Amino acid sequence: MSQGGTGMPSGTDDRVLTNRQGHPVSNNQSQRTVGPRGPATLENYQFLEKITHFDRERIPERVVHARGFVCYGELEVTGKIGDEPASTYTRAKVFQQAGKKTPLAIRFSTVIGGRDSSETARDPRGFAVKFYTEDGNWDLVGNNLAVFFIRDAIKFPDVIHSLKPDPVTFRQEPNRIFDFMSQTPESMHMLTHLFSPRGIPASYRHMEGFGVNTYKMVNDKGDTFLVKYHFHPRAGLASLTAEEAAKVQGQDFGSASKDLFTSIERGEYPQWDMFVQIMEDHDHPELEWDPLDDTKIWPEKDFPLRHVGTMTLNRNVEDFFNENEQIAMGTGVLVDGLDFSDDKMLVGRTFSYSDTQRYRVGTNYLQLPVNQPKSAKVSTNLSGGQMSYQRDLAPGQNPHVNYEPSIHDGLQESPVEQPNNPPAIQGQLTRSVIERRNDYVQARGRFCTMMDWERDDLIFNMGDLLGQCERDVQERMVWHFFLVHDDYGKRVGEKLGISAADVTKLGPLPKQVLTEEDQRRLQSLGSNGDTIDPSVWGQWTSSVKNHKASAEEVLMGKLPRENAAQSQAAE
Repeated sequence: MSQGGTGMPSGTDDRVLTNRQGHPVSNNQSQRTVGPRGPATLENYQFLEKITHFDRERIPERVVHARGFVCYGELEVTGKIGDEPASTYTRAKVFQQAGKKTPLAIRFSTVIGGRDSSETARDPRGFAVKFYTEDGNWDLVGNNLAVFFIRDAIKFPDVIHSLKPDPVTFRQEPNRIFDFMSQTPESMHMLTHLFSPRGIPASYRHMEGFGVNTYKMVNDKGDTFLVKYHFHPRAGLASLTAEEAAKVQGQDFGSASKDLFTSIERGEYPQWDMFVQIMEDHDHPELEWDPLDDTKIWPEKDFPLRHVGTMTLNRNVEDFFNENEQIAMGTGVLVDGLDFSDDKMLVGRTFSYSDTQRYRVGTNYLQLPVNQPKSAKVSTNLSGGQMSYQRDLAPGQNPHVNYEPSIHDGLQESPVEQPNNPPAIQGQLTRSVIERRNDYVQARGRFCTMMDWERDDLIFNMGDLLGQCERDVQERMVWHFFLVHDDYGKRVGEKLGISAADVTKLGPLPKQVLTEEDQRRLQSLGSNGDTIDPSVWGQWTSSVKNHKASAEEVLMGKLPRENAAQSQAAE
């Protein structure tokens, strides 16, 4: 490994970052964790102050995922995970019995735009599912892209601020976006997805869904397994170029919601096949990346997809406000047999999401019908708070007893605590990044395995948007692209008038850690003999056939319809 310089730009003494207590912030990159991989600790004062303020930046619409659309359906499972009984990996009842159907609500959304923004903007799409299981609610809050921009939740306010409108001009500015991204090498994989056509799905029916973070499954013996969740649309994938998206936006800001609503109304129920990837629960030192890193996928040739069931959407909302605006999801909402991993982004999201819902919707948001469990009873000692509707009393519970323990007919703990035997974690409390960052190799895999028209569109979009940025931002981004792939850097650079020779002087970012492969590439920047050979990478997550949709298909309702075919490899 080689490490870049640690110097700061001159004249920054008066611009030292502090919190609102006036305390200087010496580390704004990492939460406090037990060892570099986590888990995070609760006394993360700087993180908690930062994320709780961020959660409260908007009233009343969501800070992110403001524009969205909800519908209902069911998950029918096979009773297996791949070819093995589901009980091999999890005791969660939702997966156990072949043919079992679990009702669900799903909210599709854009991320950055406001509640009335366009649904054809370039943006990740939210893919958040609330399963109403017999053990209570299970929320799987994901996106249409398999990875994210950052790997530590302490950076979430920063990445969203960079993507949101400028606080002075109130315009989304490419220079702000790429200023942040150019200093965040881990974002290269996500950017390679987002600025390809995958950043503008033609409709919600024609996009994939991913849990993004790494979770765990737990079986009856308490054995734990790392897991990632995938949803593949039976309608296939379809995306728009920026040019076609602009045509749609000129006539309809809500084309995706309309497409989903009308499909369900005419009885053409959208379906997704649900898959998981499974990995043993340890840190896997044999891998060149960390399985808890949400900027990475798990290569499917090494960790194959295992089919678990089919999701069908078959009912629209009756009231948009009550069921869409007030539905509340959270990554901490898990049922027995499912668990958290120590993914630092997941730990931060788990605090932030529920905190946001209490602020945005209210203390008693879980009493609203759309958020209530449908297949499990609720008995708590919680009461009061703004807009309280009722007390969660159990049959026969003494209403005078709202505490536990009690011998006077109060609530009691569940009599059985199921086993959970994850690996022991030992480490020094620290604020540090994970060790195996390897920020460029998987961006290279995506670049090499996308369809030709997607790659051409990626280059066009990067050239167009970076053309609106300042020279220092342009050069650093081209430097990153050359470290990903010769053609990536060369083709974007040509659009900006920047060559490999122009950026070799830059060197690594302060505190950036390069792999030996990165160091080798840096010595021959732009001349590493890279080729476009998808076969080297095997089946790459999201590198499947993507229909190049037109504005006419979207506006006239002519997008491909549902079929039972599985996703196909990119051609």
